[in-house]
Amino acid sequence: MGSDLLPRATLQQYDLRKDVWAQLPPLSVPRYDANIQLLANKVYVAGGRQCKRPIKAFEVYDLETRCWTPLPSMPCKRSYCGVLWDSGGRLCVLGGLRQGGGHQSSKFTRNVNIFDPSQAGVPSLCPRGLGPGLPGARSPWGPVSLGPGPPVGAWLKSEDTLAMKTKRADFAAAFLRGRMVVAGGLVEAFHPQKKKWERLAPMSVPRCSASSLVIRDRLLVVGGVNQVPSTAHEILYVKEEEFL
Repeated sequence: MGSDLLPRATLQQYDLRKDVWAQLPPLSVPRYDANIQLLANKVYVAGGRQCKRPIKAFEVYDLETRCWTPLPSMPCKRSYCGVLWDSGGRLCVLGGLRQGGGHQSSKFTRNVNIFDPSQAGVPSLCPRGLGPGLPGARSPWGPVSLGPGPPVGAWLKSEDTLAMKTKRADFAAAFLRGRMVVAGGLVEAFHPQKKKWERLAPMSVPRCSASSLVIRDRLLVVGGVNQVPSTAHEILYVKEEEFL
């Protein structure tokens, strides 16, 4: 958001070698508190908020062609959700805040939605007058227009997924050794063979708004908020026998 508290559509790129910022084509839907994921050369942006209200917007940016592609809207509005890729190359969106205002648990959701990018789709958004991959990223882009694009995918039916045990938002999520693991207050994992969520050992410090990273089959959860800012960090190592 800017100083006027309005959501922004800005996309910028930092070049560490040249120590400069480049202005890239803006999002088609301005937002904040969105979730992003990288797969190959594409950046997926899911959900977010506008004026404190969650939205369904979903789009992808191609780093090579420098084009945005509008994707099918998410099945439900949400922000602060967990986003991860499963072993089949599908994007999984878990939980999140489904209403505006405060962070009461009644406004959280347990829903899990899965997006398959291999399905057919719609045109992409490319800078007007510029072909894919042409130079000019270091100058502000003009308006965008429809252009040819790749297949963009489709959402699976709700009956093909299983909701989490606990309503939650603003949590850590990762795909570890064939299983979805979500961490925030409680820790849970989805067992794909048993098709059910299982509770794992809880974190030593309950918190949200933490950063996370997967390193060698371990989920590293750093910092976060537990009424006051926290410096807690820990590693969760899921042993294979815990899922047998």
